[in-house]
Amino acid sequence: MSLDSDTSSQGGDHRNFRQITRDRLLFEMLRSTRKNSKSTWKVLIMDKFTVKIMSYACKMADITEEGVSLVEDLYKRRQPLPSLDAIYFIQPTKENIVMFLSDMSGRSPLYKKAYVFFSSPVHKELVAQIKKDSSVLPRIGALSEMNLEYFAIDSQGFTTDHERALEELFSENAEGSHKYNACLNTMATRISTVFASMREFPRVHYRVAKTINASTMTTLRDLVPTKLAAGVWNCLAKYKTTIPEFPQTETCELLIVDRSIDQIAPIIHEWTYDAMCHDLLCLDGNKYVHEVPSKNGSTTEKKEVLLEDHDPVWLELRHAHIADASERLHDKMTNFVSKNKAAQLHQARNGGEVSTRDLQKMVQALPQYSDQIDKLSLHVEIAGKLNNIIREQCLRDVGQLEQDLVFGDAGTKELINFLRTQLGVSRENKLRLLMIYAALNPEKFESDKGAKLMQLAGLSADDMIAVNNMRCLCGPDTKKSSGGGFTLKFDVHKKKQAHRKERTGEESAWALSRFYPVLEELIEKLSKGELPKDEYNCMNDPSPSFHGLPTSSSVRTSPAHSMRSRRTGGTWARPRGSDDGYSSDSVLKHASSDFKKLGQRIFVFVIGGATRSELCAAHKLSSKLKREVILGSSSLDDPPQFITKLKLMSVEEELTLDDLQI
Repeated sequence: MSLDSDTSSQGGDHRNFRQITRDRLLFEMLRSTRKNSKSTWKVLIMDKFTVKIMSYACKMADITEEGVSLVEDLYKRRQPLPSLDAIYFIQPTKENIVMFLSDMSGRSPLYKKAYVFFSSPVHKELVAQIKKDSSVLPRIGALSEMNLEYFAIDSQGFTTDHERALEELFSENAEGSHKYNACLNTMATRISTVFASMREFPRVHYRVAKTINASTMTTLRDLVPTKLAAGVWNCLAKYKTTIPEFPQTETCELLIVDRSIDQIAPIIHEWTYDAMCHDLLCLDGNKYVHEVPSKNGSTTEKKEVLLEDHDPVWLELRHAHIADASERLHDKMTNFVSKNKAAQLHQARNGGEVSTRDLQKMVQALPQYSDQIDKLSLHVEIAGKLNNIIREQCLRDVGQLEQDLVFGDAGTKELINFLRTQLGVSRENKLRLLMIYAALNPEKFESDKGAKLMQLAGLSADDMIAVNNMRCLCGPDTKKSSGGGFTLKFDVHKKKQAHRKERTGEESAWALSRFYPVLEELIEKLSKGELPKDEYNCMNDPSPSFHGLPTSSSVRTSPAHSMRSRRTGGTWARPRGSDDGYSSDSVLKHASSDFKKLGQRIFVFVIGGATRSELCAAHKLSSKLKREVILGSSSLDDPPQFITKLKLMSVEEELTLDDLQI
C-alpha cells in the first residue's frame, strides 16, 4: 500500500490562514474518510499535540458535523467499538505507532477500520513497521501525511509550540546540548508544514550571524536563524517532489529572525485592547471568567468566555487603543439604549446611568437582544477593569517613561527620579523599565551602576537574572567587558540606533501609541526588496516569474482605520462618535473579504517568542501593503511570560514555566 500525500490544491481561493487550516482538517482529513467507509459515525483519536492543532482550528460542532461521534486520547484506556471506524490524527512517532498497532492488531481490534493521518512526514521504518503486521494491514482504510503540525492561533498567526525555545537555543548551556538540534529540527518541520498547507513555496530570508571578524567565534546561538532557514529549506525541497501540485517556483516570502532584533517589544507596555487584556488580566489563554446574574436573578454565577474571532465586538476592538476601545464601547451602549424603549425604561429606573450589571439585567428583560447585550456587557466590564488597573498601577506614567526612554526623550536622570518618587509602581513594572533601559544603554550596566539601579528599584537577585540573560539573545560583543561586570551587547549596530525613530505620517490621536516593533519596519523593507544585504541573506535567488507586489492596478482593500491628527499630551483623546451597538457584526462578514485580490503572501517567523504588538502589525501591514502577512513564532508571549522564560534560562534543573513566576 502506498503512502498518500495531501492532494488538495489551495490555489485561487481567498480564505485566510486559519480558514485554510480548518478546511484541510475538516474536509481533506475527516470528510475524505466517508468515500470508502460504511460506518456513518466514527471515532477520532488524537495525541496530546494533535488535539491542540485541532482545537485551535476547529470547534467541536465542526467535527461532529463531519461524522465524528466521539473524540478520544490515544494514550487513555478506550472502550472497544468494533462496529465503528476510527480516524487517527497523530504525530509520526515510534510511541504513537506502537499504540496504534496495539489498538488494531490481533483477533479483537478496538475498531472496525482505521484511517491514519500523520501530522508531518513519517519515516520509512515506521511505515514498514505498520505494513509488517499482517493482521493490521487489511484494517487500514488510509495511511496519509497531512503535513499540518502547527497551532493556528489567529487568522494570520501560528506557533510551533516551542515554549522553551529561549532556554534550549539561546542559554549559556545551549552549546553542545542535544535539545538544541532537536528543537531546531522539529521547528523547521513544523514551519514547513505551514507551506504544505498553504501550497506556497517561499524565498527564505534569514538574519545572518553577526560575526565581527575572522578571529571572533560565531556562537551556536547566533547561528540559530541560519540553521533554521537551512532546515526549512531542506523540508521544502522534499515537498517539491513528494506533494502533488506543490509549487516549483517561488510564490511568497519568508523572513526568519530571532528575538535579538528587538528586545524591547516583549517587555514594553502595549496599549491595544488585546495586548492589555493578556498583560493585565489573569487570562487562561484566551479564556476570561466573569460573573453574571444567575437565572433567578438573586445571585451571581461565574461564566467562562473566549476572547476570539467569533465575537464581533472583540474582532472590532482588539487592535484598537484601550482609550479608543473604551470610547467605542460607551458609544455602542448609548446607541443601544437610545434605540430600545425597554432599555430606556430600565435606564430611567436606575437614575440615567447604565452599568455593566444593568446591561446584564437587560439580557433577561430583552431576550431578543441577549447575545448583543451579553457581548457588550462583557467588553464594558473588561474595559472598566483595565482602566481601573491602569489607574491603580500608575501605568500611564510608567508607559510615558518607557516610550520616552525608547525615543530618546528621557535618560538616566529621569529614570532615577521616577524610581525615587513613584512609590506606588509595582516591582514587576520597575523591572520592565530597567530591562528597557538596559537594552538601550548596555554600557551603563558594565560597572556597578546597574546594581545600584536595581537596588534603587528594590528588585531582587532573581530579577537581575532576567536582565542579565537578555545578553544571551544577542550577537557577539565588539569589546571586552570591564571590571568583571557582565556586558549587555544586544546588537552590533545598536550604537547607531540607540533609540527608535519616530514614524512620519503615522501620527495617532491617542497618547502612548508612538511605540512600534522593529518587525514592522523589517516587513515593510522585505516587501520593497530593501532588506539590508549585510544583515539578511536569502537561501534562493528569485525565479524570473517571481513578483512580490500585486500586478493589478484595481487592487481592492478595505481602507485603514482613519487616524485623528489631534495631539493629546498627557490625556486620552476623545474620538468622534463611533458606530452603533449593532455594527460589530459587519466586521465578521467582511473580515476575510479584505484578502481578495491581494499580492503574494509574506510569512515572518520569530524564534524565541512573538508579541501581540507584532501580531497586530501583521494585520495592519496586510491592509497597508496589500499583501497578507502571516506571523509565526515558537510561542506567543505576553510580558510576564517572556520575563519568566528569561529567568528560566539560568535554571539548571528541570522546571516548568509554572514553577517560576514573576
